[in-house]
Amino acid sequence: MRTRVKICGFTRVEDAVYAAHLGVDAIGLVFYPPSPRHVEIEQAVKIVNALPAFTSVVALFVDEREERIREVLSRVSIDCLQFHGDEPAEACRTYGQRYIKAVKMHDGIDIGALALHYHDAAGLLLDAYHPDAKGGTGTQFDWKLIPRQCILPVILAGGLDETNAKQAVQTVRPYALDVSSGVEANKGVKDSLKMAAFIKQVNEGDRVTT
Repeated sequence: MRTRVKICGFTRVEDAVYAAHLGVDAIGLVFYPPSPRHVEIEQAVKIVNALPAFTSVVALFVDEREERIREVLSRVSIDCLQFHGDEPAEACRTYGQRYIKAVKMHDGIDIGALALHYHDAAGLLLDAYHPDAKGGTGTQFDWKLIPRQCILPVILAGGLDETNAKQAVQTVRPYALDVSSGVEANKGVKDSLKMAAFIKQVNEGDRVTT
């Protein structure tokens, strides 16, 4: 199975278009004002409208108000929602949209129980725990915390870049990798060479594991 790739935190049209032409499966747009990768609706529309066909768009929210999420959905063409806060399953499914639930990984976490709670999610995104930040920290967690079997697709995030993408594919065998800070020149500004190198390493990892 081919490992999918999502690159998150785009703020510039040219970066997102370049990633799409590299073959990325999905781009992530962050609608979380405290994040340095936050985009306003107007910029998000410009990014999405510039994308070629068959590139999915994921909208990331963190404990956001329902009215705000519905406003984004009404104005931006979104394929999937990503909830990166403490949203319960009932809140995630209220929009009638496919959604991903992010999980902050730490000792003692029960991924099996979470997968049952969010049973209708399109995937669980496993990210590094940080007491203050809500993702995009560039920190890797212990991959041994990930169970061998999960009823939902596993999307691996946290501290990924071109130096460990191949290892992540070979070790975890996730459905997808999600990278943000690991392919940046500056926060919110993607590095074309790093994006290309990351996807190349994922593809090499797939060739070894198949």
